[in-house]
Amino acid sequence: MLDDFMTRALLAGLAVAVAAAPLGCFVVWRRMAYFGDATAHAAILGVALALGFQISIFIGTLVVALMMAMIVSVLAGRGWAMDTTLGVLAHSALAFGLVAVSFLPAVRVDLTAYLFGDILAVSRFDLGVIAGGALLVLGLILWRWSALLTATLSEDLAHASGIDPARERMVLTLALAVVVAVALKIVGALLIAALLIIPAAAARNLARGPEAMAFAAALIGGVSVWGGLQLSLMQDTPSGPSIVVFAAGIFLITTLGAGLVQRILER
Repeated sequence: MLDDFMTRALLAGLAVAVAAAPLGCFVVWRRMAYFGDATAHAAILGVALALGFQISIFIGTLVVALMMAMIVSVLAGRGWAMDTTLGVLAHSALAFGLVAVSFLPAVRVDLTAYLFGDILAVSRFDLGVIAGGALLVLGLILWRWSALLTATLSEDLAHASGIDPARERMVLTLALAVVVAVALKIVGALLIAALLIIPAAAARNLARGPEAMAFAAALIGGVSVWGGLQLSLMQDTPSGPSIVVFAAGIFLITTLGAGLVQRILER
């Protein structure tokens, strides 16, 4: 079954979608969209360093994404103006990565695959790494779900419950870095934040509780992966952007549908 490249692509996409769903919910609840962008853009710098030092792309991406996420987390804890800081860090990391790659003349690399993803080129080994990373993120989120949710709702409530908000923020930081590292192959650095945010934002229009929203986000993410791959196959469009386009379509439908239901109820 795994000899079929479409099967590998679908399984890899579903693994990332399921792992990104609960994490994306926390990104939406905490209004951390730029945080995800900064971490994702740093992945290109990780690719450049991995190629330069001849180590695994996954390891290089994970290390740099984790470093960026930790820097942002520390700055957030110190009260920095995060919109400006994250904008500077996100675009600077992307630019440094692109420039660093240009200093590697002995290495021929297609940056398009890292910027926009190449899910159809997922190998058996890639699939194993992606599945392992997805399971790690899911396990981490499930283990800390209650504490993460409490810290997200109110830091004062978290302190009163004996929960350290800084520690929970670090858990999210670690999970986000792992998701970025495993999703790079699928949707690319420029679209990772979209895969995190759009299914969660669409699920918010449908769900009434946090657990239901996380489940709905996972379902929407999975449908987006399947639909995007079908669109890519039938229309010969780029696979990563096609997945995001399909997710955006679902978001539009749920938003318009929620607005229509609300108007009906008001009457």
